[in-house]
Amino acid sequence: MARSGFSEADGILVPRIRPVHRGDEYDEAAFETLLGMQRDHFWYRGRHRLILDSLRRELGKFPPKSACPSAIDIGGGCGGWLEYLHERSPALFSELAMGDSSEKALAMAGDVVGEFASRYLLDLMALPWTGEWDVVFLLDVLEHVPDDLGALKKTAEILRPGGLVFITAPALKQFWTCNDRIAGHRRRYSRKDIETLGVSAGLKPVRTSYFMFLLSPLLFLTRMFSRLPGSATREDERALLERTHRVPPRPLNALLSWIFFLETAMIRHLRFPWGTSVLAVLRKDAPVNG
Repeated sequence: MARSGFSEADGILVPRIRPVHRGDEYDEAAFETLLGMQRDHFWYRGRHRLILDSLRRELGKFPPKSACPSAIDIGGGCGGWLEYLHERSPALFSELAMGDSSEKALAMAGDVVGEFASRYLLDLMALPWTGEWDVVFLLDVLEHVPDDLGALKKTAEILRPGGLVFITAPALKQFWTCNDRIAGHRRRYSRKDIETLGVSAGLKPVRTSYFMFLLSPLLFLTRMFSRLPGSATREDERALLERTHRVPPRPLNALLSWIFFLETAMIRHLRFPWGTSVLAVLRKDAPVNG
């Protein structure tokens, strides 16, 4: 469903003031790698399963007040999360959308979500709505943004009262490696960091959890042994990023997917003391009358 203030160009909804993608925050060259990973890589499959499990549980506790609940994935890249959500729970939302500042990403997402989700060209720091959405997803986005608090405040503004924000981000400074820098990360977050950020943005923390706990030693060791010399070029960095993010061989990918699946079941009942990523659910409280 197209909203006012946008015109359509090649299936992408474009605002009157066209945003410019900031390549220093997310290199558009990485979208080719992302498109090849988002359906099959154990990490994406596991992350998507974890988010959907959390989404179902939280919507059960805090059902949207609107008759036609809506959700938008901001910084949605090539549309992998919305594809997963639509395939497995098509009835959760009556309206699905994604937004990104990269026209390249939105064009690549056309074959992934073009039939069931709107695609908006958006600047996260200048979102054009107020109180329009029931659920917003910010999945591995905030770590790229210089002003993460400002971005989360803008996100809170577009939520309806009672609406939910689902955030994933790299966790804990102890896991920082050169891959973070190459991927354009500006920071990693603890659970407390995310909760404090949410409160500062006017949102109430509902749940925060670390994930990638069981596989954290393997991931950390892999990244520690994937270093580049100080003379490395940008092309060297992109090649390393592609190597460390390619889909593992099928038997290994299946094993790692199973371990991540086990972790998702465990997270329903406990909180891990650490992990290489963090999931947060934040809620926008309804205003108190009087």
